[in-house]
Amino acid sequence: MKKYDVVALGEVLIDFTFAGKNADGKNLYEENPGGAPANCAAAVAKLGGSAAFIGMTGRDSFGEDIRAALKEINVDTAGIAYTEKQHTTLAFVSLNEKGERSFSFCRKPGADTQLSVEDLNKDILESAKFLQIGSLSLTDQPSKSAEEEAIKIVKAAGGFISYDPNYRKNLWGNRSDAIDIMKSIFPFADMVKVSDEELVLLYGKGISYEYGANEIHKAGVKLVLVTLGSKGVYYSAKTENFVATGIMGVPDVKVADTTGAGDSFTGGLLYALSRHSNIFDFTKESLESDIKFANSVASLCVTKRGAIPALPTLKEVQDFMSKY
Repeated sequence: MKKYDVVALGEVLIDFTFAGKNADGKNLYEENPGGAPANCAAAVAKLGGSAAFIGMTGRDSFGEDIRAALKEINVDTAGIAYTEKQHTTLAFVSLNEKGERSFSFCRKPGADTQLSVEDLNKDILESAKFLQIGSLSLTDQPSKSAEEEAIKIVKAAGGFISYDPNYRKNLWGNRSDAIDIMKSIFPFADMVKVSDEELVLLYGKGISYEYGANEIHKAGVKLVLVTLGSKGVYYSAKTENFVATGIMGVPDVKVADTTGAGDSFTGGLLYALSRHSNIFDFTKESLESDIKFANSVASLCVTKRGAIPALPTLKEVQDFMSKY
């Protein structure tokens, strides 16, 4: 038995999302706590699961806003450390007419990159069913070493690793080693969620979802999810006793903001998987049921602005699923 369904580790920041223009035509931005791992932990907690977050903020008002937002939805924040040297990381998010995003980061460096091995809360990590991590902590030290050490702690304690190789070109600075570093986590992961665009980045243009998923499976990953935006998700499961692939569609909803869509999907799926006593003992029916649930979480998330503020409750998801 583990205390937490999901412990997420990595970047946490403030998203400033475009919120219209003032009377003088100047852009207005809305402050929303975010960061992929934090969004995932928040999704689990909002659904009623047990979640904790490990990361670092500056000792500033933005850091306090992040803690307050996570605490409000019952994410354990005891693993969030402070730094006096850097400000809390900021991201300015612009949206086009379809709700698709572009990012401008204030992170040279940001506080999230300063999490060190010494800052890790080992008790929280050892109490995780899943450790949710991304690739943006791998862009800088000491956060890269902290993430790698956290993986070792969780694996040694019998937990599972869920990995989202989330790529932001301007945070890697066009480094030639970015792809290799992102791939370096695959051998430690039990589950990988990757977007269709990131799959192309990792393995080249023109590849099939099946080819990309099989390349990830070669590292020992049991479950690969390729998110396809409005087309749904391609899944590929490969364990000693079970092999299955397929595409699960998503309902047609009115999109307000895609920020946090993939993170809410991952959080929804981890919540669903953590309900099972043998998490990776799949049947096709159970796996597709869990993915349908995760798709519903993401579908509801994109109908509202922001990431964490848009996350649905379990009842909202159940009511939504009953309609399709």
